[in-house]
Amino acid sequence: MTRPTAEWKLEDAKAHFSELVRRARSEGPQLVTKRGKDAVIVIAVEELERLTTPAPPKLPFMAFMESLHVPGLDLDIPRERDTGREVEL
Repeated sequence: MTRPTAEWKLEDAKAHFSELVRRARSEGPQLVTKRGKDAVIVIAVEELERLTTPAPPKLPFMAFMESLHVPGLDLDIPRERDTGREVEL
């Protein structure tokens, strides 16, 4: 979400609520303060939906790499079957 484009005192927000809503829809988030402290932010429904819609699931790394279609890229790398080294405990 972008930083609020305007700041309203609670009294002004009440008195000019239609204007507050219009500006939230056309200009972006509107900050309402109460006794000089940030209280709420008024945002358009579209902005709320954008913020609350889950992101599409991300591809696993190998699927992502394969989706790049890089010529000559071979992702079938044989895994080394090394058992490691012996450790005395």
